[in-house]
Amino acid sequence: MKIKTSLVEDDRDLQKSMIEILTSYPDIDLVSVFSNAEDCIDHIGENIPEVVLMDINLPGLSGIECVTLLKLKLPTTQFMMCTVYEHDDAIFDSLCAGATGYILKTTPPNDILKSIIEIKNGGSPISPSIARKVIKAFNTMRAPSDELALLSPREKEILEYLSKGYRYKEIGSLLNISTETVRTHIRNIYEKLQVQSRTEALNKIYKR
Repeated sequence: MKIKTSLVEDDRDLQKSMIEILTSYPDIDLVSVFSNAEDCIDHIGENIPEVVLMDINLPGLSGIECVTLLKLKLPTTQFMMCTVYEHDDAIFDSLCAGATGYILKTTPPNDILKSIIEIKNGGSPISPSIARKVIKAFNTMRAPSDELALLSPREKEILEYLSKGYRYKEIGSLLNISTETVRTHIRNIYEKLQVQSRTEALNKIYKR
């Protein structure tokens, strides 16, 4: 059976090129194409795909934020980032959001097909240069810093949800507290760790 696939790409030329590539494969059924995350979130449920090729740098919500939200709605759908970004933060944020594949837009067309088949069959396709970055990061990753001891149990719990890409409202719902209470806890976390953002807090605690 054909693999039901969706594409989320805002660049018109790249979108057209990807459509041509995907529709040329007899094994692929391109069921939907979106130019931004908001339209994808609103309409992807009309014909649920098995695999989604997701750009990161989208107008409005990013591709990473889109994956975070869609994984809650479509737990069996596989998300593969297809992007120009090789930055460590983009890679790890994508994987934490729920992506199970990460390929570059420079990937040859035949390898794109192989990656879609692989991710559909339970694999995790990653471009070679990205794989090297992941391996290097894990090889150099250290244990959580002593600064973790500065945080209360609740603050540690919220920080763990932040590391997985959850938004404030979602964390509040999971912990049965208000969004404003979540914001207060996060302000306290930032103050204790002397940081200004989620990425800085995670980097300081886990020493990526």
